[in-house]
Amino acid sequence: MSRFASHMETALSEARAAAARGEVPIGAVIADPGGNIVAQAGNRTRELNDPTAHAEILAIRAACAAAGSERLPGHTLHVTLEPCPMCAAAIAFARIARLYYGAADPKSGGVAHGPRIFTHPQIHHAPEVYDGIAAAECEALLKEFFGGLR
Repeated sequence: MSRFASHMETALSEARAAAARGEVPIGAVIADPGGNIVAQAGNRTRELNDPTAHAEILAIRAACAAAGSERLPGHTLHVTLEPCPMCAAAIAFARIARLYYGAADPKSGGVAHGPRIFTHPQIHHAPEVYDGIAAAECEALLKEFFGGLR
């Protein structure tokens, strides 16, 4: 039986670390069915020169490696920003059970905005989605980061 534990504070910590590295401040945490953290990551696209090195993708890779499987049934993903279409597809392919995210992303999101990947008829799995978790803090972190670039 799974128990709910919000890991958004850990995801925010990963996002802050990403910002300190000059990356867009997004953090992700994956927890197993018992609620234990099995992977966590922040964006590393610039550091790795890899456009796929989003926090969600890095966390999924680490969790799959730890599980010894390409699928993560029963696992939860906690991320500070609504996943983009690429990350939403990876979440579906990994069979993650539940997605919790903070800030909405009307410009580049792929869950509640844009292509709404989980509603596409060709998607094989759609997680339960819960949005707005610590949204104000997630949004403030992003606004501060981008405000500093202007």
